Amino acid sequence: MAEQVAEAPSGAGVAAGPPLLEVRGLVKHFPLTQGIVLRRRIGEVRAVDGVDFELGQGETLGIVGESGCGKSTVAKMLVNLERPTEGAIRYKGEDITRLTGRALKAVRRNIQMVFQDPYTSLNPRMTVGDIIGEPYEIHPEVAPRGSRRGRVQELLDVVGLNPEYINRYPHQFSGGQRQRIGIARGLALRPEVIVADEPVSALDVSVQAQVINLMERLQHEFDLSYIFIAHDLSIVRHISDRVAVMYLGRIVETGTDEQIYEHPTHPYTQALLSAVPVPDPDAREHRERIILTGDVPSPANIPSGCRFRTRCWKAQHKCEIEDPPLATPEWLTTPPGPAAHPSACHFAEEKRLV
Repeated sequence: MAEQVAEAPSGAGVAAGPPLLEVRGLVKHFPLTQGIVLRRRIGEVRAVDGVDFELGQGETLGIVGESGCGKSTVAKMLVNLERPTEGAIRYKGEDITRLTGRALKAVRRNIQMVFQDPYTSLNPRMTVGDIIGEPYEIHPEVAPRGSRRGRVQELLDVVGLNPEYINRYPHQFSGGQRQRIGIARGLALRPEVIVADEPVSALDVSVQAQVINLMERLQHEFDLSYIFIAHDLSIVRHISDRVAVMYLGRIVETGTDEQIYEHPTHPYTQALLSAVPVPDPDAREHRERIILTGDVPSPANIPSGCRFRTRCWKAQHKCEIEDPPLATPEWLTTPPGPAAHPSACHFAEEKRLV
């Protein structure tokens, strides 16, 4: 029988106070060039086009959206695998996009990443012990050479693997076990933030729940904060305290898990939620299904005004000429209620799908 994902109360473990991680105006544009020698610039791909969010101590922020919306590019910028075109990423108040050398190395120790594909993110020529222990080669101050084998075996035990597997190679493990190895590698330096880029999308459904439950346990055990990126809204709902919905390089709606799933106001969020499978046949029969027409526009040719208007059933002339800000609609703020949260839509309205 498939393991059930443990349900955590919304906001559990979230510490009050200033944000641990703060992202403001984050932009990443990739140039489009033509020619072999001169490489003339003919345009740009606006992969991330102005993203703002915060992450508190002990909190999990889920970032959801369909393929190509910019989720993974955001993840890579958070761990400095990509440099932003514009914007700031502040860790404990310090803009890490401006850091270099030792200062950047020190910050990288505290922000680690778990990659999407456990079959390609582990070096097949290295043993599990070498893979998990490799961060200690870069940060030797964390674990003296004589204690590293013991540290690696402790991490294997923490993620639910036999410590005696330390000399095995990745091909000797299943997909779920490989992802546990990736999580152990992410924990090696005892970071404060882990960016998980679709960590369960390549796994069988029966294994996904095991990995999610493991990540929730580790979060409480090591006081971790997560950026959890996924396209499966049902998984994001179980693990996240807050959710940000991305479309074509921008966040179009953000709020607590209850606000997003019970009181969605943006048409794109409503369409995504309507596609989530419902196990109850009675609820499924009465559920409204929203089918989006048309294709996702290219990030190299983003529509004017609201970038969702080409697929939106509510689109009007105002949507063509005016880009809606990410703000809480007035009808939700007068009087303010528990459903009040930001949404980037001129005609935002709450829509219960069941």
